[in-house]
Amino acid sequence: MSAASHPELNGDWHVHSQFSDDATSTMSENIRVAAERGIRHLRLIDHVRVSTTWVPEFLAAVAAERVFAPDSLTVHTGVEAKILDASGRLDIPSDLVVGPGGVDGIVIADHQFPSHDGPWTPERTRAELAAGLSTTDALATLVHATIGAMKLAPGGQLAHPFSILPKIGISEDDLPDDLLAEWADAAAATGTSIEVNEKWACPGPRVIRAARAAGATVVAATDSHVAEDVGRYDRVIALLDAAVPGETA
Repeated sequence: MSAASHPELNGDWHVHSQFSDDATSTMSENIRVAAERGIRHLRLIDHVRVSTTWVPEFLAAVAAERVFAPDSLTVHTGVEAKILDASGRLDIPSDLVVGPGGVDGIVIADHQFPSHDGPWTPERTRAELAAGLSTTDALATLVHATIGAMKLAPGGQLAHPFSILPKIGISEDDLPDDLLAEWADAAAATGTSIEVNEKWACPGPRVIRAARAAGATVVAATDSHVAEDVGRYDRVIALLDAAVPGETA
């Protein structure tokens, strides 16, 4: 199959600007490249924490740039925040506005493992697994934390779903069918989009199929940190190809 086979590739729903300390391109550069590559939907997002104060400045900068976007390109906004614990609590400023006057949505990320006592680094999580935490319990905690976050931030987006798993030595293949279905059903019920992420090459075809089967929206995202990468897909195309019903992965 080709890129033309997947309407998801008309969008890039995860693009960073200089508001993220690990990105180099300006919003204007990102918008220009998206327009040149025929992208129809562009979500500009940057990393936030509880202590972040620059969201109003970010929104003002996006608003100023939108006048340069052609009619064929719709610019969306968001902030990327990690899940902090097993309840799904998010690392966002207390005064964050979502909706009119604020960002369009929260992009929920599994940057660390959301344990019952706070975020664990991959190293800490591997140590806990080695000390007796079962894969089954770890997966249940991660999935239920993600569901909790989706309920706290409905209408959002999951950034690079399950990208934490290979970092802690667990595979998506270890996800039980019933747990994966519960996750996908929650995404559909909360209006949470599932991004297929170019940078991290996740989630896999089985997860994409589960999301679609539940009626959840699947979108494509580069996780670009430099404008040259906006809308440029390779791994995402392969994942979407493999997720076509009847294909195996």
